[in-house]
Amino acid sequence: MKLEKVTDKQKTTEKRRIDDACGTAHALELIGERWALLVIRELMLGPRRFGEIKADLPGISANVLTQRLEELEARGLLTRHKLPPPASVQVYELTEWGYEAEPIIQVMGRWATRSPLHDPTRQISGVSVLLSFRTMLNLSRIGDMDASIGFRFGEDRYLGHLNADGFSVARGDPETADLVFAGQPAALAGAVYGGAPFDDLAAAGTLEVKGDRGLADRFTTLFPLPEKVALPPLCR
Repeated sequence: MKLEKVTDKQKTTEKRRIDDACGTAHALELIGERWALLVIRELMLGPRRFGEIKADLPGISANVLTQRLEELEARGLLTRHKLPPPASVQVYELTEWGYEAEPIIQVMGRWATRSPLHDPTRQISGVSVLLSFRTMLNLSRIGDMDASIGFRFGEDRYLGHLNADGFSVARGDPETADLVFAGQPAALAGAVYGGAPFDDLAAAGTLEVKGDRGLADRFTTLFPLPEKVALPPLCR
């Protein structure tokens, strides 16, 4: 019985292979399974616990997340290890090669936002909204800006730096920053991409702005979305 299960697993793996030598085809073999690329996205700003990843991917089941993590580890895209005391918890972290997938995520994200079918009001994670800033940043609008910007999303803390070289961000203490956004990632996305007023978001209890308010207003102007494409008329 055990041999049959091993054989069946091997057959399933073989069926998933694409008989094509193109690098794009192999990329789909590596990260083409549902949820795989989003798991990588959630690890792009540093190691995270299983529960943290699952919380920011609410549509994924624990079983599927376990499968994707095991597959990505077996393919050399991530590793698992324990944090030193006092944390002593297991985390998942991208390998150096895994981190090289960020441009793939950026290009796909920017390309897909041109779709009229894209719904920006859906749930978005803290990592996702910060990566979107790295993707959509228009360097020509920065000028002489050189500022530190902090982000508090629940228990997650990030510290970013914005200047003519771009937007860098990693886990860190945001309280020393010139400007701190604290609240829900979707609310921050609404302010930046949807023009939602900060006062309205504060009144709703979804986003708080601490520090340089002028910098906050300017921050929202740095990430213009690409123009939407026109869908062709449906053939009937």
